[in-house]
Amino acid sequence: MQRRVFMKSGALALVTMGLSPTFLRRGVFASALVAAPRGKTLIVLFQRGAADALNVVVPFGERGYYQARPAIAVPVPLAGAANSALDLDGFFGLHPALAPLLPLYQRGMFAPLVAVGSPSNTRSHFDAQDYMETATPDVKGTSSGWLNRYLATAGTCESCAPVPSTGASSSASSSASSSMPPGAASPFRAVAMTPQTPRALEGPSPTVAMDGIDTFTLRAAGGSAERLEALYRTGSADLVHASGSEMFDAIKLLKAANPQQYAPSNGAQYPGSPFGQKLRQVAQLIKARVGLEVAFADVGGWDTHVNQGGATGQLAQRLDDFARSIAALVQDLGDRMGDVVILTMSEFGRTVRQNGNGGTDHGHATAMFAIGGAVKGGRVLGRWPGLAVEQLHEGRDLALTTDFRAVFAEIASQHLGAQQLATIFPGYDGRREAWLGVL
Repeated sequence: MQRRVFMKSGALALVTMGLSPTFLRRGVFASALVAAPRGKTLIVLFQRGAADALNVVVPFGERGYYQARPAIAVPVPLAGAANSALDLDGFFGLHPALAPLLPLYQRGMFAPLVAVGSPSNTRSHFDAQDYMETATPDVKGTSSGWLNRYLATAGTCESCAPVPSTGASSSASSSASSSMPPGAASPFRAVAMTPQTPRALEGPSPTVAMDGIDTFTLRAAGGSAERLEALYRTGSADLVHASGSEMFDAIKLLKAANPQQYAPSNGAQYPGSPFGQKLRQVAQLIKARVGLEVAFADVGGWDTHVNQGGATGQLAQRLDDFARSIAALVQDLGDRMGDVVILTMSEFGRTVRQNGNGGTDHGHATAMFAIGGAVKGGRVLGRWPGLAVEQLHEGRDLALTTDFRAVFAEIASQHLGAQQLATIFPGYDGRREAWLGVL
């Protein structure tokens, strides 16, 4: 079967995996880096649409904040007031809708990062997201994402050892992992809970994109899947032979994980929203021991030009779902969070001043969250530039003091064990001195 005919035949859609022909080839940098430390997982959460950093991490100690936002500013922390900022350090506070994350900050597991983002001046959602996911600001020709470049240089999975069976729930995990011997390249090493592969994961290293575990397994079941597998098993070696077996090993792993029977641990309750269910399935994959090293999920709706609201309203509703979903994920994973880092990001921030429609427009610097057992939390990280007119970027936006690549590089190095950062972040000459000490 010719390549173009095979790729256009509807069979690939049955598994909803977001594969490209590069899935069938090993990374060109496969021997460049030592494999990542055993058992480490990075969960990347992208807030698409440019979340308003100033109402997420509220600079209530900054007078200019309230002058610029008379109708949408989050009130100064006040004991017993449900709709005021949650005090973090006497200057910064969290939006009240982020209350589920406050205990993580108090436990030292959560660090907000302020005045961080892309050095690009673009105000285009498409370009800014592309620059952040490829980690090459203002360079449009980059073909691969930074997460895929990490995967392509980092070797094979070493976290796939079987889990001893201690009962019904762990039996499924053991069964799922037993097919992946230590040192094997797991087909679930990188998973995006998205219909298509995100830019951050595009590149030479194999990745999986899927709407959900249930969809993946159900659509792969039955006679159609067997016919597709037969095509893979007998296909030409340069096209389908090697990774055809990986695809169907992946299907078997997910079936063994028994997604229909999954019950979150430690009393965790995920929201019923699409984002909450994505994180629920990320937790399931981690606990099923299928060799997950990088997970990606995104959530939209942050482009608040109109009726943004302050302590309540449109943005508050988004933040409520965002916070409850992340808090449930952390609670569900329990002590596994010692090996997990959650990193949130958005393509840019929003204007300091509210607009005439009760919202905010496209800005510059933004905020990120880092959450995990190894995170040096309980503090707000980043150099605050101030909100006086002369301190603003182009007279309208929060100024940038930390390049997002400094955050990415620190986490890739300190958490995942990456060494050749120049390969992962081409064109970036940042040094360790620029790191924020997230981990």
